[in-house]
Amino acid sequence: MKRRDLIAILAGAAVARPIAVRAQQKVTPVIGYLSGGSPAFYAPILPAFHEGLREGGYVEGRNVAIEYRWPEGRYDRLPGFAAEFVSRGVDLITASGGPAAALAAKGATSTIPIVFTAGTDPVPAGLVASFARPGGNLTGISFLVGELMPKRLELVSELVPRSGWWRCSSIQRISSTSARLERCRRRRGRGGCNSTC
Repeated sequence: MKRRDLIAILAGAAVARPIAVRAQQKVTPVIGYLSGGSPAFYAPILPAFHEGLREGGYVEGRNVAIEYRWPEGRYDRLPGFAAEFVSRGVDLITASGGPAAALAAKGATSTIPIVFTAGTDPVPAGLVASFARPGGNLTGISFLVGELMPKRLELVSELVPRSGWWRCSSIQRISSTSARLERCRRRRGRGGCNSTC
């Protein structure tokens, strides 16, 4: 073997080895955390999020990276933040704080998994096709805040019948919830409210 051939083989091996080692190293997954709120509002909530990740074996800064985007109430910025996550190639988008963040993420990608939290029903909000078969790349948790309000008021009425709960006011942005509450108020005068209001 000629000296030049030996040097070329050794040089090629020296260059190829670091490339092969880098290719075998696991890349740290990145989560894009998208919320319509502010960091101050979510400060009490984020420790539970991090704890859930820890229970799954993920620790921020060690084996998972999290990029946060906070439009601080300026919902018009959500689509841009979601598109930024997509262009950066995050592995997962967490959309927190209602359907606006989840809809922005849904509009930006149909391939990156999206996990959302919402206080409203995700089916009429356009997030998922149904509870049984959500379809697409979205999954999440819905607290059904508006949908459960009549049932909560019914329980208060049964526990404290003379409480005057119907005098309570509630600021609701969901028209269907407001309509249900109004039906419950009317039924209260005819013998009570029930969960089918």
